[in-house]
Amino acid sequence: MPAGVAVLKRWGLDERVDGCHFHGVRFYFGAGSTTPSRYKTFRFQSPGLGQRRKVLDQALISCAAATPGVHVYTGARVDGLIREHDAVKGLRVAGQEYRAPLVVAADGAQSIIRKKLGLNDSVKPGRFGVRAHFRLADAKPQIPWVEVFIGNKIEIYATPLPNREISVALLAEVGTFRGSAKAEFLSLCRSFPALADRLEGAEQITQLMGAAPISGNTRDSSTPGAVLLGDAAGHADPVTGTGMTQALITAELLTKHLMRRKKGDAAWSRPFEQQRRAILAKYRTMARIALWLSQKPNLARPVSSAADFWSSRRVKFNSDGRPEQTCMR
Repeated sequence: MPAGVAVLKRWGLDERVDGCHFHGVRFYFGAGSTTPSRYKTFRFQSPGLGQRRKVLDQALISCAAATPGVHVYTGARVDGLIREHDAVKGLRVAGQEYRAPLVVAADGAQSIIRKKLGLNDSVKPGRFGVRAHFRLADAKPQIPWVEVFIGNKIEIYATPLPNREISVALLAEVGTFRGSAKAEFLSLCRSFPALADRLEGAEQITQLMGAAPISGNTRDSSTPGAVLLGDAAGHADPVTGTGMTQALITAELLTKHLMRRKKGDAAWSRPFEQQRRAILAKYRTMARIALWLSQKPNLARPVSSAADFWSSRRVKFNSDGRPEQTCMR
C-alpha cells in the first residue's frame, strides 16, 4: 500500500523492488457484480505497488547483505535462546552461540522465537487464506487497481503484478471448501464475472498455497533483550491488505528508537511500544470493520457509500506512520 511504498522510497529501495503500480482499490459487491452500480473505486493519492513477495524479500536481504558490518546467514534454524538473569542475550543457531544486546524476531506468524519466549497466545481456527498467481492472456489488459470481490463470507483479491501477472488470493471461513481446494478456488473465482473475464485464457503459474489461521495475538510483543516485529508480534486478519505496510512502518520505527537508545537504558522499548500500538490501532480497527462488512455483503455497498465523505479527505502521514495533517480534496 502507499504508506509501505513510502518507506521503501525513504530506504532507497523502491526502484530495486520495482513492481506494478496500482492507483486504488475497486470493490465488487456480491457474485454477479458486472455493472458500475455494483462496484466502487477508492483512488489513492500516491500509487501502491504490486510485486511478488519473493522479489521483495530478495531486495531487502540483498540490501542488508551489502551493508557494512552486517552478516547474513541463510538456511540457518534457531535452536534456542541464550538467557541470563531473565533477559535474552542472544541465540543458539546450528550449535553456535551468537550474543547480541538485542534479538529482533521477525520470523512470521508462526514465529519460532515467540514460541521459545513463551509469548504465544491461543488462536481460534476462524478463517484461512489461499492464493495462486496467473499470467494474463495477451488479449487481456493489465488493470491499475487492486480488485476486491466480496461474496457470501468470502473475499477475493486480484493484485496486478509485473510481466502481465496477477496474484489472486481468497479469504474465507474454515469449512468453505467441501471438495478439491483447487476446484473450489477456481469455482469461486468464476462466480464473479469481472474476475472470470480477467482469468479467461490465463495461465496459472504457481501452485495453490494456503495458510491458517490468518490472524493471531501474542501475550506480549517484547521482553528484556528481545523484540517481536511484523506478524511475529501479532497479526490482524489480512482483509485490508496492509500487512506488509505495517511491517515496513514498524521496522523503520524500531530503527529510529534503536538509534536513540542509550547504553544501559533498560526502558528504551517503552516509547517504541507506545508508538507501535498507536500506529497499528488504526489498521486493526480498519480490519475489524472490513471483516464485519465481509460477513454482511448486503450491507457492504451502502456502508461504502457512506464512507465517500472519508474518501474525500486526504491524510498525510509523518515518518512514524502517524497522521500529520488533514485537508479536503
